[in-house]
Amino acid sequence: MNTYFITGISTEVGKTIASAIVTEAFEADYWKPVQAGELDHSDTHKVKYLVSNGISQYYDNSFALETPMSPHAAAEIDGVKITVAKINRPKTSNNLVVEGAGGLLVPLNDTETIIDLIQPKDKVIIVSRHYLGSINHTLLTVEALKNRNLTIAGIIFSGEEHPTTEAIITKMANVPIIGRINEEPYFDERVISEYAALFKENLSAL
Repeated sequence: MNTYFITGISTEVGKTIASAIVTEAFEADYWKPVQAGELDHSDTHKVKYLVSNGISQYYDNSFALETPMSPHAAAEIDGVKITVAKINRPKTSNNLVVEGAGGLLVPLNDTETIIDLIQPKDKVIIVSRHYLGSINHTLLTVEALKNRNLTIAGIIFSGEEHPTTEAIITKMANVPIIGRINEEPYFDERVISEYAALFKENLSAL
């Protein structure tokens, strides 16, 4: 069984939608270790709503924080201390999708960041969305993962297509491109299922 770690180049780039697609494609289990804010409408709630198969299981956050801020700051407000040692992965015999928070260097505390949650066996999927600076952020994300000798499974582009941005990222990053999630009017079970089928071949090759 494989673990797919979904990370983004920043916040609000489409990690949760990508996580739902990968979860649906593999009928995998889903887990978000740290949720900051929106506890009544969390990313776990969103993925569960979007995934239509009856096999996937959804695991509780290790840390569910009240304030929509960087985890280290939200934890301070809540009076708790996040450490990687306190974040234990759920035990499952199924494939597992793990969704990070923000980008790789989002702090969990004074010394640890999201990248410290990634294990050597994980297959990391990067979600990249076009904005001014996104080329730099995408290539820095790739570089950070390579510097730790972590396995990059590929990149998913999301949002409005920007051919020149995607072309230079594809050339310079030199990692597989899994596919693109378009700027859809809405996402529901049907749309997620269609993307899962569309991406399945590329995902299965990871």
